[in-house]
Amino acid sequence: MTEQERLEKEAMEYFGYTGEPEPKLEPIDKTAWARDLYLFSGSQAYYRHWLGARYNDGVKFLVEKAQAYWLLDLIESWQTKRVVRREPLQVWTLTVDLKKNKAVAVCDDGNGIKLCTQRIPYTDFPLPEIKLYRIDNVILLPSEY
Repeated sequence: MTEQERLEKEAMEYFGYTGEPEPKLEPIDKTAWARDLYLFSGSQAYYRHWLGARYNDGVKFLVEKAQAYWLLDLIESWQTKRVVRREPLQVWTLTVDLKKNKAVAVCDDGNGIKLCTQRIPYTDFPLPEIKLYRIDNVILLPSEY
């Protein structure tokens, strides 16, 4: 055995390489957590957004799993507009084109009257659509309403 072969053998043993091909891993479902969103009803705690609104456990779960705290920022930034701020019930719908990584956020008054629209040129939000309610300064999932 040459010195090179001996070093390769030691390296393979050290790193646990057996010479067998690596087993194919099943793709990881990055949105499996979304199936749990409907389980949230009511709330055990409220969390304060830095712009003032509160949000509860379901929304916290969503923004952590989707890495989408920006979605709360978007909702709260629109509260500076009087037409949005004066509406006690706001229904926010984020619709995502998963292939183009673009989205549109629309706010309506719960009766289908559109209050505002914001195009999002890039997002890695993993779900095709999510709906949030903002009621009396609290952001929540529809199942928590």
